[in-house]
Amino acid sequence: MLTKRIIPCLDIKNGKVVKGINFVGLQEIGDPVELAKLYEQQCADEIVFLDITASFEARDIIVGLIGRAARELSIPLTVGGGIRSLDDFRKILQNGADKVSINSSAIANPQLITEAAQEFGVQCVVVAIDAKQRSDGGYDVYIKGGRENTGLDLIEWVIECERLGAGEILLTSMDKDGTKSGYDIAMLNAVCQAVNIPVIASGGCGSISDIVDVFKETKSDAALVASLFHYGEATVKEVKDALIKEQIPARHL
Repeated sequence: MLTKRIIPCLDIKNGKVVKGINFVGLQEIGDPVELAKLYEQQCADEIVFLDITASFEARDIIVGLIGRAARELSIPLTVGGGIRSLDDFRKILQNGADKVSINSSAIANPQLITEAAQEFGVQCVVVAIDAKQRSDGGYDVYIKGGRENTGLDLIEWVIECERLGAGEILLTSMDKDGTKSGYDIAMLNAVCQAVNIPVIASGGCGSISDIVDVFKETKSDAALVASLFHYGEATVKEVKDALIKEQIPARHL
């Protein structure tokens, strides 16, 4: 059985790590590269940098951060936010990122998934999806930081992403994001059953037991974690110890 990955997520605005609840109310946490180095020391498997500024002016800042991180980290780095073209992919990867995460741009231009997979390899292409439950029990896909409902059905979209060449799905539950009430088990199970590519669980982590539960109760390949680590409520090592205790395979120091 493949080891389960623990992936700290660093939301970056104007070069600093920030954290909010349900996509709003941002607080500044610190320097992305220093935090990423700390998490690597604690045995994180990967790091995600999500540029939530996503403006043209912020490009140089994030590119500089990627270069610094690539020089100082040995674990894989995924970068997302404001990536709209193959040129954006190329720039991010050339500066040292291992994977690129796309969200709104994948919906606006699904062929970007295929073109990027063909040019840089399937393993580089992560499709991030923000989804919310509908009244009928299904799930809609949202864009623009969760402000706009695309009307796309989540399950149809993840199947299409896999067909187009996505290497991984990073699935965020908007209902759970920032609430610390646990991952969205039902949504994750629906997606894991629909695709064969790895699924990264995101949104709702409030404790080590939430991470244990997501691996026990779903076939998620990885768990994305933010505030639990950023606010020092738990370390990556403590999470790994808990997983191993529960006989969930995890890479250890």
